[in-house]
Amino acid sequence: MKVDLGALQASLAATFVDEWVRAGVRDAVAAPGSRSAPLTLALAADDRIRLHVHLDERAAGFFCLGLALASGRPAVVVTTSGTAAVELHAAIVEASLAGVPLIACTADRPPELQHVGAPQTVDQSHLFGRAVRWFAEVGPAEGVPCGAWRSLASRLVVEAARGPVHLNVAFRDPLVGTPGELPSGRAGGRPWHDAAPRRDAAVVALPDGFAGRRGVVVAGAGCDATDVLALARSLSWPVLADPRSGCRGTDVSVAAFDGVLRSADAVAALQPEVVVRAGAPPASKVLSQWLAALPLEVGHVLVDDGDRWRDPERRAAVRLPAVPSVPAGAEPADASWLAAWQRVEDAAQSAIDTTLASYGETPTEPGTLRALTRDTPAGTTFFVSSSMPIRDIEWFGDPASTHRVLANRGANGIDGVVATALGVAASDASAPVVAVVGDLAFLYDASALTWAARRDVDLTIVVVDNGGGGIFSFLPQRAEVDHDRFELLFGTPHGVDVEALAALHGIPTVEGVGQRRGQERGVRLVHVRTERDANVAVHAELQAAIAAAAGAAVPRD
Repeated sequence: MKVDLGALQASLAATFVDEWVRAGVRDAVAAPGSRSAPLTLALAADDRIRLHVHLDERAAGFFCLGLALASGRPAVVVTTSGTAAVELHAAIVEASLAGVPLIACTADRPPELQHVGAPQTVDQSHLFGRAVRWFAEVGPAEGVPCGAWRSLASRLVVEAARGPVHLNVAFRDPLVGTPGELPSGRAGGRPWHDAAPRRDAAVVALPDGFAGRRGVVVAGAGCDATDVLALARSLSWPVLADPRSGCRGTDVSVAAFDGVLRSADAVAALQPEVVVRAGAPPASKVLSQWLAALPLEVGHVLVDDGDRWRDPERRAAVRLPAVPSVPAGAEPADASWLAAWQRVEDAAQSAIDTTLASYGETPTEPGTLRALTRDTPAGTTFFVSSSMPIRDIEWFGDPASTHRVLANRGANGIDGVVATALGVAASDASAPVVAVVGDLAFLYDASALTWAARRDVDLTIVVVDNGGGGIFSFLPQRAEVDHDRFELLFGTPHGVDVEALAALHGIPTVEGVGQRRGQERGVRLVHVRTERDANVAVHAELQAAIAAAAGAAVPRD
C-alpha cells in the first residue's frame, strides 16, 4: 500500500504541535521557507498557539528568546533548511548561557540529498553543538513510528526547562498534505511526559556559624527575590541588588554598590564576614574585583540550582541549591552593620542626584536611565541592552524602582536586542515595555524592525545615540591608540539617521516615553543624542562623587 507522504508528514507535525500545547507552549515563531512547510502549516492551523512570523531567521530566533525570557515558558522557533538554520545560533548561545527555555526546530533535507551537493543542504546534525541541552534527529516521517511522535515532542519541552533544545527533522516532497487522525494523547489533555520541578521544595538550611556574623547578599537576575529578602531581613544583612534581581526598592537593598566600592574608606569599613551569591552576576567589574579580593576567611556561599556554576571569581566555599532559610531564633548581625550600609547608600544616591542635576537639561546617559526608572509608570517592563545601558541602569537607576528589568546577559552580546525586546513585548501584549539600546545595537538588529509597526505590542525603543561604540571610550584603547585608528577600529562612527531608519519601517519618533500617539498601541522610538567623550567625563564625575560621599558617610571609630 502506497503511503500518502504529504498526509503522514502533516500528521507528524500536527501531533508535535498538539503535544507542545498540552505541555504549555503558547507561542511559536517562524521564518518563511519551503522545507519547513509541514511544521509552519501545522502551527498556523492550531488556534491554541500564537504564531509570529519574521522574515529574518536571526531576528526570529531572538524574538523567540524574548518570548521565553519574559514568560518563563518554552517557545518554539521554526526555520527551513540550510543557512536559515545556522542563523539561530547566536540566539541559542544566549539562551544556553542564560538558561532560557527555547525549542529550535530546523527542517532538513532527507538523507538522499545529504553530501551530494544538493542546494540549500548543510550538515544540520548537532548544528548547535554543546549550546543545546538536548538534540533530537528525526528522519523522514515514514521511518518514525507514530507511537514515538508524542514522546519526542513532549520530551523537547521537558528538556527545554534547563535551556534551549534542538529538533532537526527531515521532510520529503510533497511538503503539503492534509493530516489524518493523530495518535491518541493522554487523558485530560495532559502531556505525554511530565517533569518534576528542577529542584524539590526541601528547605535548605543556613550553614552553621553564619548567623550573627556580618554578611552581604549579592542578588542578580534569576534569584528568588522573596527568599533573598527574607534571609537578609532575618540576619540584618544588606542586599547588593542588581536591577534584574527584583530586590530593589526595599528596606535592605543597596543599589549604588559599584560607586560605593570605588571608595577605599568604604571598602575598609564595610568588609563582610560572609557573602551569599544568588542569581546571575551583576555587570559591575568593581563588584567582581571586590569579591575576588576579600580575605580567604570570608565565607562565600553560592546559590546555584545545579545547571550553571556562576562563580567567576572562584571564591565559593559552599554551594547550595536554594537560598538558605534562617532557623527560628538565629542571631542577626549587630544593628550597626546594616545601618552603615544604609547610610552609605543614602549618601551615594544623594551624590548621584546632585551631580546629575548640575547638567540641567543636557541629556546624559546615566541621567537618561535614572529618569526612565524614576518616571516610567509601574507595570512597565524594561528590556536593557548590554554595553552601557545595562551598566547605567545598574549603577545609576532609581533605587526605589521596582520595575521588572530583563536583559540578554547570558553571552552579554548586543546583537538581537531589538528582536528580543519585541518578543518580550509580545509575550504579554497588554503590558508596556521600554527597551533601552545603544545606537550600534539598534543598527545591528535593523532587520527586526521589518513588520514591527504592525505587531500587537506596546513597545518604546529608547535609542541612546553617541555615534558609535561608546563603551570602547572607557577602555585602554582610547588612550593608547591614535584617534583616527581608534575611530576606525573601535569608535566606528556610522552616520546613520536612526529616526529615518525607524520611519522607513513605519515607526514614529516621539519626544518621551510617556508621549504616545494618543492611546494607540504599537512601536515608537525615543532618540537620545549624547557624545562619547562627554559620556566618559560624566561617568567619571559621578563615580568620584559617589566614592567621596560614601567615604565620608562610613562610620568612624
